[in-house]
Amino acid sequence: MYKVYAILSSVDKRIYVGLTKNIEKRVKEHNQGTTKSTKGYRPWTLFYTEDFNTLQDARKREIYLKSGCCKEFLKEKLPPI
Repeated sequence: MYKVYAILSSVDKRIYVGLTKNIEKRVKEHNQGTTKSTKGYRPWTLFYTEDFNTLQDARKREIYLKSGCCKEFLKEKLPPI
């Protein structure tokens, strides 16, 4: 099972979208600073996930969620501040 996920930076409310098979491990890596692209914006909070059976389907969805039009969709999914 593959997961496409979105995390939110507590620093500047930046949204990062990624893909993984182990969501707990991946979010931990983001928060430990082992991911170069997210290191400077820690801490991160997981706020959205979708499950997929194939890597191909998950990758398509990840690419779509990273597009500009879909960022608005993700902003609607943010928890209330």
